[in-house]
Amino acid sequence: MAQHSVSADNPGLQGASWLSTQWETARSLATQVGACVLVLDEVQKIPRWTEEVKRLWDEDTAEKRDVRVVVLGSAPLLIARGLTESLAGRFEMTRLGHWRYNEMREAFGFSLEQYIFYGGYPGAAPLIDDESRWAAYVRDALIETTISKDVLLMAPVQKPALLRRLFDLACRYSGQMLSYQKMMGQLTDAGNTTTLAHYLELLEGAGMVCGLQKYSGQAIRQRASSPKLQVFNTALMGAIAASEGFGYERMRATPELWGRMVESAVGAELLARNLNHGSSQPLIHYWHEAGREVDFVLRQGADLFALEVKSGMHQGNVSGLDAFTAAFPSARPQVLGTGGLSLETWFSAA
Repeated sequence: MAQHSVSADNPGLQGASWLSTQWETARSLATQVGACVLVLDEVQKIPRWTEEVKRLWDEDTAEKRDVRVVVLGSAPLLIARGLTESLAGRFEMTRLGHWRYNEMREAFGFSLEQYIFYGGYPGAAPLIDDESRWAAYVRDALIETTISKDVLLMAPVQKPALLRRLFDLACRYSGQMLSYQKMMGQLTDAGNTTTLAHYLELLEGAGMVCGLQKYSGQAIRQRASSPKLQVFNTALMGAIAASEGFGYERMRATPELWGRMVESAVGAELLARNLNHGSSQPLIHYWHEAGREVDFVLRQGADLFALEVKSGMHQGNVSGLDAFTAAFPSARPQVLGTGGLSLETWFSAA
């Protein structure tokens, strides 16, 4: 079987004619050897790509050509929209998230603590011995390119500078509840809460940050709650911290900040596992009532889990878990870290 791999991320304008040209190359290879796999990377950067793929795919189906197409893209929301809008019944979706602990450990020898701070970006991993260079790489080559090339393509953004500031705020407050009103107080020229909620959804669609909703057992109340900010990759937090003098060693020596990093790493892992189970939307929540909190609440089938993350020397109280299980008796409480299942064991699980 032949293979033809191309990327729409190469310099120069890429349009429908470029896509059809690549497809014709794959057709020629399929004619020669019987079948060809055509890999189209960053396809979301081609205007109206879904209509062209549908046309060419339907032609091959009618002519019984064996061209098998793999469509790749770094903007999950754009890819999903394109597939569902124009290619219904013609695709199977595989979602790939950030690299997880086992992968970073096997490929780069990361310890769990290193993974929690430096995250799951393989391209940045060789640079961790030079933290300023590592942070600059994450900031310039990953964050800025994702925002400018992916997020701003998803929908009209009237205030790109505000979107960037919201991303920075979400990274700094990852692991914390923050109402949209409080976000507006932290941001200049913030517009209104609807704008902030929309921009946060765009950042979520690019796999950068999201806002977890409060669990109440009622979907309407969940969406009305203040979000708990959550990064998809703790490297985003680490790069900002390292740029301001809080590198790996200093962060490890600051219990409050390290605790937020650990909790955010658990949240990012839950998002990755959720993605691997085939869901495009975070099915993970938090819970907060009368001053008591549970870090993460999630459903797996009929099971309801309540997770509390402990990263300090002492277990501390678990009054949040007690209150949650009193309100939801079917819940299965679990402590991750000090006083419970070790973080190493939990992160190492498949």
